[in-house]
Amino acid sequence: MLSGPGGVGKGTIAAALVAEDPNLWLSRSWTTRVQRPGEPDTAYVFVDKAEFMAHAAAGGFVEWAEIAGNLYGTPMPDPPEGRDVLLEIDVQGAGQVRERHPEALCIFVEAPSSAEQESRLRGRGDPEHHIAERLALADAERVLAYELNAVHVVNDRLDETVAAITGIIEEARRSRPDNDGIGAPLC
Repeated sequence: MLSGPGGVGKGTIAAALVAEDPNLWLSRSWTTRVQRPGEPDTAYVFVDKAEFMAHAAAGGFVEWAEIAGNLYGTPMPDPPEGRDVLLEIDVQGAGQVRERHPEALCIFVEAPSSAEQESRLRGRGDPEHHIAERLALADAERVLAYELNAVHVVNDRLDETVAAITGIIEEARRSRPDNDGIGAPLC
């Protein structure tokens, strides 16, 4: 799973990983937040709070959390056979997934600095109060990522970050007990 504070580039990295690796399948999360200007309809399943909570009550999420006043959740994955699941989630969600799947690979992505994270949040159009909340959460999320024994990667240059994460995923595939390289719950 790919986790990290808001504004570190998780979505961009996840898209690049899936484009490069036909054996990865990206789970599409649900959210109650408003769609950002210019954000594609496929970025999330955008729902209202009632629909989200009904899905949660029915056991439809592998993890979910409230972040900065909005709900985010990962539906129970249903990847095509032989594909590894890639989850793009916040660190709270990563903790919930780790409780269910302790073998899951957790990669924590960070921005090179708080100033760069703030710049990215502004660049994607987040409202001021969400920027402040996201920046305030970043230190706590970093601590939680260490507690989860996540692999830490700094997203300074996208191409280098994607290459580093690709290497981490390939190493995880080689070290799986089945060692066929495909299909086990990599996350």
